[in-house]
Amino acid sequence: MEGREAGANSASPGKDLRIADFEFTELSGHYEAQAGVNGPFQVNPLDIYDDLRREPYKDTPGKMQQRAIKEIYLRIRTNGGAYGIYGPIDREAAMIAYRDLRSFVLNNDALAGEALWDRMYRSNRHSRASIFMMAISAVDNTLWDLRGRYYGVPVYRLLGGPTRNSVEAYASCLGFSLEPDAVRSRCLLVQKEGYRYQKWFMAYGPSSGPEGMRKNVELVRILRETLGDDTELMFDSFSGWDLDYALEWAHRVEKYRPRWMEESTHPEKMESFATLRRSTTIPIASGEHFYGRWEVDRYLKAGALSVVQADPEWCGGISELLKIGTVASLHDVPVIPHGHSIHAALHAIASQSPMTFPLAEYLINKMTNYYHFEKNPPLLRGPACLCRKGRDLRSSSTRQRSSRERF
Repeated sequence: MEGREAGANSASPGKDLRIADFEFTELSGHYEAQAGVNGPFQVNPLDIYDDLRREPYKDTPGKMQQRAIKEIYLRIRTNGGAYGIYGPIDREAAMIAYRDLRSFVLNNDALAGEALWDRMYRSNRHSRASIFMMAISAVDNTLWDLRGRYYGVPVYRLLGGPTRNSVEAYASCLGFSLEPDAVRSRCLLVQKEGYRYQKWFMAYGPSSGPEGMRKNVELVRILRETLGDDTELMFDSFSGWDLDYALEWAHRVEKYRPRWMEESTHPEKMESFATLRRSTTIPIASGEHFYGRWEVDRYLKAGALSVVQADPEWCGGISELLKIGTVASLHDVPVIPHGHSIHAALHAIASQSPMTFPLAEYLINKMTNYYHFEKNPPLLRGPACLCRKGRDLRSSSTRQRSSRERF
């Protein structure tokens, strides 16, 4: 979303900016990775069932091996030749975008962002959430890329930026082993790389009994004692807990001063989040599964959140993320977008007040190969900062491209 391809794609009064079509491209290839390490393991809502609960994960390092990868990208073209590209996007979102949203966007002005978003939102009774909102997000983000290319500027400039020279990221440590010695060595490496914030993922929930709770508390203790007081620590339980369990854990670990506890229960249980926030000194975070500004508004009016984590891949795209930021700013609550992806979030953060959008999330393991097919993926430079200018992003010469499919 860098808007660097000016020239033929730059602004011109004579261009026909009516949207001509959607083009979905599936890229497939391979990358090399070490076997037996960095296996995601965290508490899961399904853990209450014995047959679905996995055994505790341990790293068992093996040989380097080839792993297959497939990703889908969306290209939107106008009659005059302007275009935008965005991805990777979820397959479910791609199918809804093509089947259900495309007809409400075709032949409309690609620069009329508010009208296009509103058309998609009003097009289906289910569009306010889930896969439909994910599809709206994919189209919206692609249209922002189109506008950036059309005007020949990075998207953050169209959004009102820049507000800073770089965006600080926190380290999201999903996939790292939670064995005590492995935690100690890994968290020090992450700290050495310049991250001031680290988020770790809880592995156990109510179905794991007292031993699971002990291990969840022990993880916090190990991290705080290893890293000292200068690193902020956050913890994610992926909706795998209930209110009572979250309260017990919170009261046991408050002395270690976590920066926040995230997704402690299912997002529809707003009152549980409000009760939790009233009952602990630990800030309460959630929002990656919020769909639109209305849900955020209800949570904040209920006093249920300290941090909003709306995801521009899922909440309605960049257009909706900015509105969510406005709602959050009324309550002095920061928005720190969930890091399922990083392109859209990075441009939104870079264009808004650091008071409202202070940080980005960087999933260390996922981002290693998530942008496998891109020439200039967003990578860290300096002390855990993401550069906002495309030409400052590090290029990779190891990307492999193979088949391309349209559907």
